Amino acid sequence: MTIRILIADDEALLRMAFSTVLEAQPDMAPVGEAADGVQAVSLARELRPDVVLMDVRMPGTDGIEATRQVVRIAPQSRVLLLTTFDLDEYAFAGLNAGASGFLPKNTRPEELLTAIRRVAAGDAVVSPRITRRLLENFRPHLPDGGSAGRDERLRRLSAREREVLVQVGCGLSNAEIAAALYLAEATVKSHLGRILQKLELRDRIQAVIFAYESRLIHPA
Repeated sequence: MTIRILIADDEALLRMAFSTVLEAQPDMAPVGEAADGVQAVSLARELRPDVVLMDVRMPGTDGIEATRQVVRIAPQSRVLLLTTFDLDEYAFAGLNAGASGFLPKNTRPEELLTAIRRVAAGDAVVSPRITRRLLENFRPHLPDGGSAGRDERLRRLSAREREVLVQVGCGLSNAEIAAALYLAEATVKSHLGRILQKLELRDRIQAVIFAYESRLIHPA
């Protein structure tokens, strides 16, 4: 299956460079280019790409707001944020808006291609530990106060699913969660799938953010 990709960046040379790399892959096809967030949203609505490479900082409607709109109007499209730095000041907001991951713009081509394939397959490109580090860096942006029971969606989870969600939020991989809770790794994966479905979340990153925002766990 060919992965259809929309490139959104205000720098024409970068768009051309991304397009050149993607066109060389037998399983990828750039289907459109956008110079700002408004164009990105419009093209996502029209083209329904599998993946959107979204620059965070663009004039007018920035990548964060564009991401929020894209995942609403084209929920099958996955957004991969491109940031200037590894921990860009807008990365948390972008992930919270519905992006499936983020990469620095100086990522090597092979890493970018791997990330696109993972996102297209429904995975997140930010590892659990990197996600945890991201959230800790953006702790001031998390809501103050509250308790674990404030978000009504938590009531949809079983006790075991809450346990798994806590471990996910703490940055553990499926294998580490399996060892900590004495479960098979396949069982952990099944629990995580049900958690995402019950909480209406897109991927593991969104589950980590939910765990923090619902105050199920607190940044250390």
